[in-house]
Amino acid sequence: MGEHVLLVDDDEGIRDALAEFLHTLEFSVVTAENGEEALSKFSKGGFEIVLADLMMPKLDGMGLLNRIREVDEDVIFLMITGHPSIGTAVESINRGADDYITKPFHLEDVKLRIEKALEKRSLKSRLKTAQGLAWGLMLSIPLWLLLGIILVILIKG
Repeated sequence: MGEHVLLVDDDEGIRDALAEFLHTLEFSVVTAENGEEALSKFSKGGFEIVLADLMMPKLDGMGLLNRIREVDEDVIFLMITGHPSIGTAVESINRGADDYITKPFHLEDVKLRIEKALEKRSLKSRLKTAQGLAWGLMLSIPLWLLLGIILVILIKG
């Protein structure tokens, strides 16, 4: 895979275990123990994925999500929490998280959610490219030809 991941969790055990697992999946991982440290390490384009705990001192996961979205709308952001609730899940998705992972989590589930988010981003990117090509084609067709096509459609329609 090779993507760069910023992993943020105040629980050192979880942070280390998850970082080690992500390394086995060939991710490049940078860790931070709170939102403030994560912000100082985050740079647009430097990371494809952010995995962040919801409940952290100094700057929590929601605050981190808001600050990162101000800088980078495209980075994949997965929220992790040990206090799951429908309200928090909906709020984090509404604020721009790509997915929501509850503790205790299975490492295979984390892998699947990352893969799903990467596929979604890839699809979105391909769609933007296709839309750009469609606009490019429309703009490159001479106006007289477009008017002729519209006229033929109106006459036959």
